[in-house]
Amino acid sequence: MSRRLIPLVLLLLPLAEIACFILVGRRIGLFPTLSLVVLSAVAGIVLMRVQGFGVIARLRQSGQEGRAPGKEVLDAAMIMIAGILLFIPGFLTDILGLALFLPPVRNFLWNRLIRNVVVVDIGGTGPSPRPETGPRRTIDLDEGDFHRDEPR
Repeated sequence: MSRRLIPLVLLLLPLAEIACFILVGRRIGLFPTLSLVVLSAVAGIVLMRVQGFGVIARLRQSGQEGRAPGKEVLDAAMIMIAGILLFIPGFLTDILGLALFLPPVRNFLWNRLIRNVVVVDIGGTGPSPRPETGPRRTIDLDEGDFHRDEPR
């Protein structure tokens, strides 16, 4: 998303949420609409807690296996964002939050992100299997951009 679009989205999101409130309120009434908003906030907290424990277990398992926990960290971040989106009153943010709780959506976002990520293990004690990443890239540095400290 372009940086110029972010302020526009931040201005239009509340207006779109208000429009959704009006449409849903007309369709099902005031109290059912307010009940849905409260229910979605509670559901966000519960889902964040349940799925958060699952992510912590997967983080621990990947650490024990010696794998880079990149996917698990991104899952944790997306679950936290999903919970926050469900906690924010509004139907559009609820839809986005529920979508982020779905593992296929998180896997899709992970696959889109991993194309641009390169993991390099520096400071390892020996050869280790290279984590699954996107294509290898070369970073070209000028002389002044890098220096190597001498061992003491």
